[in-house]
This record gives sequence, C-alpha cells and structure tokens, in this order.
Amino acid sequence: MKKSTIWILTILMSGTFAALIYVQFLYMSNMVRMRDDQFNENVMRSLYVVSNQLEQEEAQHFLEKNMTDIIKDAQQNEAANARISTNTTQLSSTDQARHAAQEESVSLRDQILHQKDLIDAVIVNILSQASSRPITQRADSVKVKAMLHTALENNGITIPFEYALTNRFQSIIYRTDGYPLASANSLKATHGVYSQVLFPSDPANNQTTLNVYFPTKRAYIKSSVRYIIPSMIVTVIMLLIFIYVVITAFKQKKLNEIKTDFINNMTHELKTPISSISLAGQMLADPAVRKSDNMMKHVTGVIIDDTKRLRFLVETVLQMSLYYQKKAALNLTDVDAHVSISSICNTFKLKVEKYGGKISTNLKAKSAVVQVDEMHFTNVVFNLLDNAVKYRQKEAPMMLKISTCNPTAKKLRITISDTGIGIKKEHLSKLFDKFYRVNTGNVHNVKGFGLGLAYVKKMVTEFKGEITVESEFGKGTTFHITLPLISINDTED
Repeated sequence: MKKSTIWILTILMSGTFAALIYVQFLYMSNMVRMRDDQFNENVMRSLYVVSNQLEQEEAQHFLEKNMTDIIKDAQQNEAANARISTNTTQLSSTDQARHAAQEESVSLRDQILHQKDLIDAVIVNILSQASSRPITQRADSVKVKAMLHTALENNGITIPFEYALTNRFQSIIYRTDGYPLASANSLKATHGVYSQVLFPSDPANNQTTLNVYFPTKRAYIKSSVRYIIPSMIVTVIMLLIFIYVVITAFKQKKLNEIKTDFINNMTHELKTPISSISLAGQMLADPAVRKSDNMMKHVTGVIIDDTKRLRFLVETVLQMSLYYQKKAALNLTDVDAHVSISSICNTFKLKVEKYGGKISTNLKAKSAVVQVDEMHFTNVVFNLLDNAVKYRQKEAPMMLKISTCNPTAKKLRITISDTGIGIKKEHLSKLFDKFYRVNTGNVHNVKGFGLGLAYVKKMVTEFKGEITVESEFGKGTTFHITLPLISINDTED
C-alpha cells in the first residue's frame, strides 16, 4: 500500500472518529442540560405547592378562629326570621303574603351584606394579624419537611434534600443539619440552592424565604446519561486501536523498505565474491595458467580471500536470527576484557595499517573481568572496529583508540573512538535498529547489511550492559560499552 493511501485513510478515519466523539459529547451535553432544566422546573413547582399549602393552612387557621362569631350571627338571623314568620300569621292572607315577600327580600339582603362584612373582616384579620405570628408557628419545620417531601415526590424527585428558612437579611431562621452555612448568593452559585418566598402578601420587611439544597444533584443529573459512557469508552478504545494499526502500518512499510534495501545490498555483496571465484575457476581451466606458479598462486589467493569474504557475509546474515529468539543461546564465562581486546587489536592491526591508519590501546581499568560469551564479545569489538574502517575519511589518516576504565566499583567501561566521517545527529537515535544503514550518498559505497550495530546492541544487552554513542559529523565517533564486573580490587576514577 502506498504511503499516500495510508495517509488518506488515516485522515478519513480520524475525521470519522472525531465526528463520532463530538456527536456523542454533544448529545450527552444536551441530555444533561435538558435533565437539569427538567429538575429545576420540578423543584420550583414543588416549592410553589408548599408555599400555597402554607397559605391555605394559615387562612384555615383564621377562619376557624372566627367561626364562633359567624355561627352566633347565623343563629341570631334564624331567630329574627322566626319572629318575622310569627308576625306574618296575624295579618290577612293577601297583606300577609305581600308583607312576607318584602320582609324576606330585606332579610336576605341584610344577611348577604352581613356575611360579606364578616368575610371581609376575616380577610382583613388575616392580612393584619398573620404576619405578626412567629414564622416558626406559621411554617413549622416538621410540617415544612413533610410538605417538601410529598411535593417533590409527586414531581418525581426522590433524592435527599436539605432546607432552611431565611429572613429578608438572608439570616437563617432554622435549617437542617446538612444545609451548608453560607450566604444565599454564594449557595446559589456553588450549590444550586432553590428559593421560594413564603407568604408573599406579607410586608416586604417581614418576608421569609424557603431555600432547598440537593447534595447529590450533580450525581443524579449525570446518572441520566450514564448509559452513554460505555459507548464513548468503546469509541475511545476503537480510536486507540486505529492509532496502533496506523503506527504499525507505517512501521511495517518502513520495515519493508529497509528489507528491500537489505536484499539489494546483500545481492550486491554476494555477487562480487561469486563473480571473482567464478572468474578464478575459469582461469584455472586454462592450461597456460596452471603452468605458471605465480598465476596459480594469485588465482588461489583470490579464491581463498573471496571464500573468506563469503563466509563472513553468511555469518553476518545469520546474526539476524538472534532477533527472533527470546534469549540468545550464550556460553557465559569469566573473561578478562584486557586480554580479549589486546588479541583483537593485534589481529585487526594489519587491516588498519593497510589503509594507512593506526590503532592504539589504553587499558587503564584495574579490574576487567566480566561475564560474557567470549565469541560474541569478540564479535562486538570487531564489529565496532570494522565500522570505523568502513566509515573512515579517505583524505585523512585513520586513528583508532580503545581504552578501558572503572567508572564505578562494579562497572567496566570500554571506549572505542575513531576519526572517521562521523554521524549526523538525526541518525543517532536509529543507529542500533536492525537493517538501518546511514546513507552516505551511494547505497553500495559502504559494504554491509545494517545488522552489525543492531547485533552489538543485542549482545551488550544480553551481557546486562549498556552501549551509548557520541558523534560529531566530519570529526569522528565514540562508542561506550559499560559491563558489570565479576570482581574488582580497587576503583579507578
């Protein structure tokens, strides 16, 4: 799949996921807002019901208080009507009927006026005397709590609540234990307190307010959209999986490109010695060549050298198998690093001098016994030295230096530095990746498969050590290998 195709699919899928998450978030926000509005409306309706009930009870209280006067007046009216009825019997039948009708009309009118006066008197009494009663009598705390509970339950609100009565100065008259102590404005802003004026007909300087607070309101509102949360979690998981798949796709594409480069390099590397051996074989088939000792010696040397080269290339490729094993099969033994490094330098000295270079050692560590696989340890040092030769500066003499020290009482540090072409900073982070090769302008101008440093990193890690690299482009590169010591007598700073 082309990289452009992957990018197009990534952008489309990212837009789809972003739109899906946005829609879910928008839907959840709308649901929360609608639920909150509905809750507010139900609470205010309940508070109005409580206020109305308290007013009705107060009216009933004053009506009962004045009921005695109303009943006494009614009895007096009945006695008067009875006297009128007795007097009418003494009149003539015609006069009696006419007089009775007039008397009944007058009596009914007087009775209506009197009852109206009584009712007006009761209303005036309520308006004038009600506000003078203590608020604790007019709105008893137990009664208010029962009314609130019933009204809220009738409007579908069953969560716990706390309430308080405050005067016009917002001072608390009484409250429940869970009601927060703060100013009304502060409570409304931070806790969502709902307020309703009780007895609105009272004078402004004597008005009382009922305040209700719901401690679990937020949880109650959010619980209405809890079924959306699993879908959002699933969407986020799908998004993470998609991101992982995209990253894996790019890595796989990069790996395929590296492997293609590896195959191209491997083909080129193997083709050269094979061609040389084939040409040497053809020369051996010529009788004239076989009669010449010098020619035979030259051809035989070519075959031997190219055979060694083929063997080295094959061994390098086989090193790749280490990456597909959870743990490499190592033969760990106690090795004196100084002895091993000296032997490697003596062997490598001729190769360095062949290119006009020099190699020097400065083995200062007072203890250098480490537990490693000697063969792989030798390959690690050899690979680093071989890379220094490969990436040397053609116009300047090559200088290689190997030194050791004990940075701590339990560590051995091996430093290998060169004066080669160096490595740019952008390549350092990928230097130990398998198949990775620093581009020097020509893919085949430096021999190798990009496995050497990856193999070095793998082996050093297996030895429970660390490897770091420092490089300055155009000046050279330095590798530091730190390994744990088996034993040490003293420490060198």
